[in-house]
Parts: sequence; C-alpha cells; structure tokens
Amino acid sequence: MTELRRRFDEVAELYDRARPRYPPALVEELARVAGLGPGSRVLEIGPGTGQLTVPLAGYGCLITCVELGASMAAVARRRLSGFPRVDVVVSDFEGWEPPAEPYDLVVSATAFHWIDPAVRTAKAARALRPGGRLAVVATEHVAGGSTEFFARAQRCYERWDPATPPGLRLLPSSRTATDTAEFEESPWYGPVTVGRFEQDVDYTTDGYLDVLLTYSNHRALEPAAREGLFECLRELIDGSYGGRVTKRYLHELIVAVRAET
Repeated sequence: MTELRRRFDEVAELYDRARPRYPPALVEELARVAGLGPGSRVLEIGPGTGQLTVPLAGYGCLITCVELGASMAAVARRRLSGFPRVDVVVSDFEGWEPPAEPYDLVVSATAFHWIDPAVRTAKAARALRPGGRLAVVATEHVAGGSTEFFARAQRCYERWDPATPPGLRLLPSSRTATDTAEFEESPWYGPVTVGRFEQDVDYTTDGYLDVLLTYSNHRALEPAAREGLFECLRELIDGSYGGRVTKRYLHELIVAVRAET
C-alpha cells in the first residue's frame, strides 16, 4: 500500500487536470456541520492538488494541509496562492507532528484509506478540540451513466489485468456504503452521520483514459499491460459510444464528533 499511495505524485499535473471536483452541495454541507468560517482551524490530510481545499479556503479558514507527495503539494500551493491562510506541508500523516493548538475540523477527501489504520483515527482525534469534527469523504464508482460501457469494459480488464475478478459489475448507490464501524466503535468519537452525494461526469475518450492514468492500480500495471488495456478501452469508447462516456460517482461525507473526554 505504501508504494501505491506514492504513485499519484508521478502525475501531479495530470491528476489536477483530470480528477473531478467535489459537488458544491457536499462542500456546503461540510461547512455547515463543521461551522466553518473565518478563523476556523482546519487540518486536511492528503489534499492532493487541492480539489477540496480550494472551496474550503473560500470560507476564510486557517488550513494546514499534510500532503505526502512533493509534486502534488507544489501544484496545490500554486492553486492556493491566493489564500495566504493555507499552508501545505510535505509529509506523511503518520510521521507529522500536529501543533499544540487543536483544530476545529480534520478532513480527508478520498485519501483516508491510504493512512495506516492503526494511526489515523486516534491521531486525528488528538489533533481535534473536544466537540470538533473528523470528516472523511469516501468516493466510489457506482452503477449509472454509461452502465453498458462499464460492463463491456470488464472484458478489457479481464484480458489485460490478471487481478480483475471475473464478472465484476458496478453496484447501484443504494447497495454501496462505507463501513463506519471504525468511527462508531472508537472511544475518541461520539455521533457519526453520513451524507451521500452523487454526480455524473462526462468524459471524452482521452479524458477518460487520463483519469485512469491517475489511479494507482492502473499505474502499477506493467507498461505493456497498461497500453493494451487502454487501447482496448479506446477502441470500445470510440467504436461503440461515439467517443464519450459518463461515469457516476458516489461521494459519502462521514462526520464523527470528537468526544468531550
């Protein structure tokens, strides 16, 4: 897992260009439940190139971002150059030392699963004030959009990626849910709530292959296998779908309240 989570840094500029932004409704709900405003202290774990950081910075928060990749951090700093209250630190979260003053919100968007499970919830809690919030955004690809394409695309994966389970199909969002036991069973947290936000993103053939190039499991494929997979997908999109497909994302906003004691 350590090696995989470092692969994003290889394509920081592409990651910034290709990865979808989060739905405005999700950002607004996060700001509401965390009570964000000027002066709010926020710690973001794994900001990438700032997909969530930029809209949060618009609330006037004091934000510390802890990003593993130096290239990703450089792009994030460029995107956030207009927000002097945002600081981007290059470090893994496991080895980073939080300041003495606690945060009102610790947030991690599509990155929390990369953090060591033995560390992440407890260390996030230690960085929070009592009553503060830990917010985790989990992102899944669910059934919807160009559903037939994604079913047919599995033949490409089964041919070129030996790790692909046979007959794999997307689940509807109604059957997709992140396990929240990690937060609910932790002595560090009280109530846990989950908000669900869907969005459809349209891609050209090149745009879709670009986003795949930012996924660590695709980057970990042998070059010949990745090239074969991408050529198979390109032929399918161009030949049967007019060079455009739509991908449906489910974003779950999981919010846990830091216990008072």
